[in-house]
Amino acid sequence: MAEDAASRERFKIMERKLYWGIMAPGAALTLVFGMWLWLGYGFTGAWLYAKLGVVLLLVAYHLYCGKLLSDFARDRNTRSHLWYRWFNEVPVAFLAVAVVLAVVKPF
Repeated sequence: MAEDAASRERFKIMERKLYWGIMAPGAALTLVFGMWLWLGYGFTGAWLYAKLGVVLLLVAYHLYCGKLLSDFARDRNTRSHLWYRWFNEVPVAFLAVAVVLAVVKPF
């Protein structure tokens, strides 16, 4: 919702630092430690494959966030602030499903 150029440039820097400084390393570490647990303990069951599906959806979400970051950097944002507020809730739903699958192991 920023109107002036200085604010937009500041947000571009903040977004880039968030994505590459926090989100990308966090995603990589999550995948590495998840594989370590899976290979080290040998979990089995259909619930695990469902959870891996959710993890793949989260990876796709992360990559799409990278595309949005690229659009912001080129001033090609076409979405409203309301869309981003809802888009921000998507990983919360995915993570809740992943936790329920890991704890309850419904199948």
